Amino acid sequence: METRTLERARRLLCALQDEIQRTLIAARARQGRRFAEVAAVTAEDTIFHVDKISEDAILGWLERNWPRAWPVELVMEGMPPGATFPRGVAVKETRWKLILDPIDGTRCLMHDKRSAWALAGLAPQRGASTSLRDIVVAAMTELPTSKAGRADQLSAVRGGPLRATRRDLRDGSSKRWTPRPSKSVDCEHGFASVVKFFPEAKAATAALEEELWRGLGLHGRNGGARVFDDQYPSTGGQLYELIAGHDRLVVDLRPLLLPKAGLAGALCCHPYDICTALLLEAAGGVVARPTGGALADRLDLTTPVAWVGYANRALARRVAPVLRRLVAESG
Repeated sequence: METRTLERARRLLCALQDEIQRTLIAARARQGRRFAEVAAVTAEDTIFHVDKISEDAILGWLERNWPRAWPVELVMEGMPPGATFPRGVAVKETRWKLILDPIDGTRCLMHDKRSAWALAGLAPQRGASTSLRDIVVAAMTELPTSKAGRADQLSAVRGGPLRATRRDLRDGSSKRWTPRPSKSVDCEHGFASVVKFFPEAKAATAALEEELWRGLGLHGRNGGARVFDDQYPSTGGQLYELIAGHDRLVVDLRPLLLPKAGLAGALCCHPYDICTALLLEAAGGVVARPTGGALADRLDLTTPVAWVGYANRALARRVAPVLRRLVAESG
């Protein structure tokens, strides 16, 4: 695919997320507590009023700005299967498949606790078989807390460099910056987390996590406290922490462990949560399945995705064999 086409697509995704950011900042200032009310409960997730605000902004932006010569299928919560732009175009006639998470980390944003993220991944249309591996353009934009003065945006095309900008929220000006993932080849004295956001299956997850650190020679070493945990309830946020050099390792085993507790996949990561994985790869990191191999899950709203992100390849080579063994032993 032409570089010029991919670059245009990257700019479009960034502009779309700029609109989401502007809309949410304005709505929060205008609506107060209503911002956090529950709007609906679906098979995929709980939908809050803030989610509906972002969905309306996206649909309006697409109507006004998406190139009519680039018919696209839209995969997003709240949209019916087969939604397309321009409206009415048959899915089989679309050129692209666009998967979106308008707000990843909704609860962080609703409680004004930590930034959420707008996520987008664009892939050439391959029908129902289109997967995470097919995504060629991705962007993520920070949806900041009310006291934040700046917000970041990351974007890339597959095989190209990571582009990062930091916007001053007071005057709208932006400047480039260069994220630098950690180069550490181990997790000692750093942040590294195994996802356990919820009470469900937390004991089983923590037990496997302890075995991971034991297998890497860190559990109890020199009195303990050699690895620090950060449970950021946003997959996009976790990717950002790896890209920015704050974290070294994130492991999400929810699709492997939650079913053992009799729980459905709604509490898991889904393709729209991890659709910006190529940004970590563009920064020099690694995203893979815990069992090994690239993520290749279909671009839908319900498939549970297990994943692991490493800050660099050397760390991946060190940790991956131990993690694969523990996952296999856990059944």
